[in-house]
Amino acid sequence: MARTVDPARHEARRLVIIDAALTVFAERGYDGATTAEICRRAGIGSGTFFHYFPTKLELLLAILTLGIQEVREQAEHYAGRTDPLGVLLDIISQGAEDAADPRMPGFVRAVGGVMQQPEVAAKLEEDAQAQRDLLLPWVEKAQRAGEIRTDLPPERIASWLYLLTDGFLGRIADEETFTADTEKPILLETARRFLTP
Repeated sequence: MARTVDPARHEARRLVIIDAALTVFAERGYDGATTAEICRRAGIGSGTFFHYFPTKLELLLAILTLGIQEVREQAEHYAGRTDPLGVLLDIISQGAEDAADPRMPGFVRAVGGVMQQPEVAAKLEEDAQAQRDLLLPWVEKAQRAGEIRTDLPPERIASWLYLLTDGFLGRIADEETFTADTEKPILLETARRFLTP
């Protein structure tokens, strides 16, 4: 008789592996991260690991995919809001809060080490597009409401806002004294000033 799979349990175990991998990638980089260490941190055997992720690269791509899904879920979270400028600032604030995860600097460096691989590059572009897609409708609404500048097209403003959050994450990865908690107020002030009509 075939064994039935509990989808909730399957997804929970998958997320445990992803969380362990995020930690190991952050600590050791992509090349230094071993599946054995990821298994040890996740409390699983190698057979279980390879059941979920055939390769270490597939696991990294799964982490990036999860991030993209979270961005798309953010769009649903803001759907009923009527304050477009507030939403734009909340999106930027959320990016800073995500960057505050102590594993994030190391993880960003780990991804940077393999970003030339076509699968990783494609996933990073998908993430960038998801971020811009999240921002764009709120930029358009804020412009129509007269809350933000209108001298630039909405697409360009969305790209600049993405650049601010992406650059913020890059600085956190590159400069130890540049932390999300201390720099978040400046990020928000910079975004607010950039958006001012």
